[in-house]
Amino acid sequence: MPEPMLELIGVTAGYGRSMVLFDVDVSVPKGGAAAVMGHNGAGKTTLLRVAVGLIPVRSGKVLLDGEDVTGTRPNRRVRNGLGYVPQGQLCFQQMTTLENLQLVSTVKSEIDEVLDTFPALTGLLSRRAGLLSGGQRQQLAIARTLLTKPRLLILDEPTEGIQPNVVAEIEQIITDLSERGDLTVLLVEQHVGFALRLTDAYYVLESGRITGRGEGGEGSIDEARAAMVI
Repeated sequence: MPEPMLELIGVTAGYGRSMVLFDVDVSVPKGGAAAVMGHNGAGKTTLLRVAVGLIPVRSGKVLLDGEDVTGTRPNRRVRNGLGYVPQGQLCFQQMTTLENLQLVSTVKSEIDEVLDTFPALTGLLSRRAGLLSGGQRQQLAIARTLLTKPRLLILDEPTEGIQPNVVAEIEQIITDLSERGDLTVLLVEQHVGFALRLTDAYYVLESGRITGRGEGGEGSIDEARAAMVI
């Protein structure tokens, strides 16, 4: 069993007095990929925000590569190798694709390296990010995060708002990233088939509690769906 890159142990957390997560345990294997699935409002984004450090825990612990980072700020976790791509294909829309990348790194070799992963962006470097399609902006958001050289890449709903014909491109990119061996991936996704094809392990989150877990792969699709409350 691989050592975990990220562990959430007995985490209870929320917003003010309103708790969203209750005694949640999640483990993401180092060099592998895991998915957290569930319906809208299940607490998936809250779980990721806890992992990143944007929401404090009421109880429990967060371990990043064995280090207790429960009380540390997000920038410390980024320095320790965490990369986060939130929902919504976030970018600086008035800036060009290249300028968005240069906000993170001005080293040409580093930018060229991420463009090798995202060749669709190569011909769009001078285009304003606000004029890109949803799929192109999502690729830009992931590429920009990869420039921070993360060891753990956290993706929140990477297919949300993406045209179906582009989802396959996003899936292939995430597959290639997770197969690198030096990068761990944690994915939040509502589309069960998409998530399980990409991951080694999955968790089902409903009403802030883990209601199912198992190994990834397409053979687990029916089992994972059965664990999700309809």
